Amino acid sequence: MRYGIDVAILGDLAEPAHLVTLAREAEAAGWDAVLVWDHLAFTWGMPSADPWVTLAAAAQATSHIRLGTAVTAVARHRPERLAQTVATLDRLSGGRAILGAGLGGVRQEFTAFGSPRPGGVMLDEALDVMVSLWSGEEVHHRGAHYTVDGVRLAPLPLQRPRVPVWVGGTAAGALRRAARWDGWIVAGDDREGRMTLSPDSLAAQVSELRRHRANAGDLDVAVIGVSEPGSSVRAYADAGATWWLEHFHSYRGSMERLVRRVKAGPPV
Repeated sequence: MRYGIDVAILGDLAEPAHLVTLAREAEAAGWDAVLVWDHLAFTWGMPSADPWVTLAAAAQATSHIRLGTAVTAVARHRPERLAQTVATLDRLSGGRAILGAGLGGVRQEFTAFGSPRPGGVMLDEALDVMVSLWSGEEVHHRGAHYTVDGVRLAPLPLQRPRVPVWVGGTAAGALRRAARWDGWIVAGDDREGRMTLSPDSLAAQVSELRRHRANAGDLDVAVIGVSEPGSSVRAYADAGATWWLEHFHSYRGSMERLVRRVKAGPPV
């Protein structure tokens, strides 16, 4: 089991310098990753920071901790632009980027700008386009939603064959999609800090993942949850989790309190 923090960069935590502080403290305290929310929360009345700018700043303040999103609504972006952005972060960080990918759970973030929330077919095609661009080969693609007419991306991500793609969501389609890629992210807590995902429920979902992927042993399973210093999350590891992502958001208290929890280090 590896351990990271998942920061909701909304509200008071939309101040970019706060994420840099948390990332620096997380690396010093022995955490393995810093992931951030990716929302246009200002569409529903809450300040929100750009995840890629804040992660780039965190990359410059750290040296080895992994950096990514949990998760990006991929279809809110043009795939060629998102592929370039993630490749740039991967190079800037020395090969530490992770792309968390999903449909996007807040419909208003699409409809406020005149777009419907897309379906899974559009997400699948966008990911295929991105991975083709990351290959370094000349890409020719004509699909239902995207066209790429003989384009070669440069510079490429440092990670080969690609930046890891972790898929979020618990619907049947999300589990099938996660089995195609490199990892699955599942939310396990509510905003009051109570765990809503039991180890038994996780084990059942991991079993479903394995039904769609013969070599599921090389698939990362990241559980977002809440723990106290010194507490154990071993039951989730036994259920199939390979990552524990400690959830940090303004409902857990002030920035000072969050920093104290980061400094206390990962659960056991």
